[in-house]
This record gives sequence, structure tokens and C-alpha cells, in this order.
Amino acid sequence: MDKEQAQRLAEEWYAAWNDHDLERILSHYSDDVAFVSPFAVEIAGRPDGRLVGKEALRAYFGAALERFPDLKFEPIALMVGIGSLVLHYHSVQDLLAAELMVLGEGSLVTEVIAHYG
Repeated sequence: MDKEQAQRLAEEWYAAWNDHDLERILSHYSDDVAFVSPFAVEIAGRPDGRLVGKEALRAYFGAALERFPDLKFEPIALMVGIGSLVLHYHSVQDLLAAELMVLGEGSLVTEVIAHYG
């Protein structure tokens, strides 16, 4: 993935979240995505913070959108690697967030590791 493709993916991802459009959000992820986030401990009740599969993300993201009705992500930076990218942004509750996203076939996200500060 080159910088232009990564920028397009990032813009689409932020727009989907800021529109609170669950189906558009999920369209960025593979069916077998692995997702790790500190928020999954609290919101999804997962002690290890790990979710696997798009359906698990659907439930988790849906609950997050309900819990944070004013959710709006504001981009700070985009970093592009080989087969991966990092989105750095302002998240809910005035938190800084950085998500490492590993990309697979069709540039779908296959793995996410989310960080908050």
C-alpha cells in the first residue's frame, strides 16, 4: 500500500466513524480480523481485550457507538509501513489513540492493536 492508498483508507475510515455508520466502519475489516484494545476489556467484557471476527467487532463497535453518542475522531497523523499503517488521532474522552492496522487481501484490515494515552 502506498501513501496515497493509505490516505484514502484513513479518510474513509474516519468518515465512517464520524458518521456513526456501522456498516461502513465494518467494510474496512476482513471477516477473520483480530482486534486488541483496552476498551474491549470494559465494553466487550473481554479480560484480554481481544476480539476475533467481524461479527465480534459488529457487537463491540455498535456498543461503543451507543456508549459514546458524540464520538468524533480527529486525525493527527498517518504512518505507512509495509503491509500496515498506523492511525494516530484524538479519540473519545479526550484520549490520544494510535491504531496499528495490518492489511491483507483487498487492503482489508486483518489485525488491529489499539493504544490509548
